[in-house]
Amino acid sequence: MTDLKNAAYGALVLRLSLGILFFAHAGLKIFVFTPAGTAEYFTSLGLPGFLAYVTILAELGGATLLIAGIITRWVSLALVPILAGAIIFVHGSKGWLFSNEGGGWEFLAFWIVALVVQSLLGDGAYAVPWKEYSKRLQPTR
Repeated sequence: MTDLKNAAYGALVLRLSLGILFFAHAGLKIFVFTPAGTAEYFTSLGLPGFLAYVTILAELGGATLLIAGIITRWVSLALVPILAGAIIFVHGSKGWLFSNEGGGWEFLAFWIVALVVQSLLGDGAYAVPWKEYSKRLQPTR
């Protein structure tokens, strides 16, 4: 049975964890590999180099929106293709266990499941009430 008194806090913890994780991965691409180095790596995988910049922006934007709790359901689902791409183009051939050389795909699969669960749970506690703000942003007649 789900404890409805605490479910919103569970969604909050998951949302913050996912956001922080995406910030960490974007930071790795920016500060360790550098955006240009990441683009070069994407090219070595047969992907267009500009996709690295799109990925970095998606991770940063997604992390920000997740942490704030803005359109959490949609952001969670929108980030799934990034991780699926990492499985398909990088980690899938390395085997299941992430501890394998080059990292397998188990962690990324779990991360995808966590994003899907977040999309099912919704914003959780302490989320920006986006519907209220979006109404204020619309022009008045």
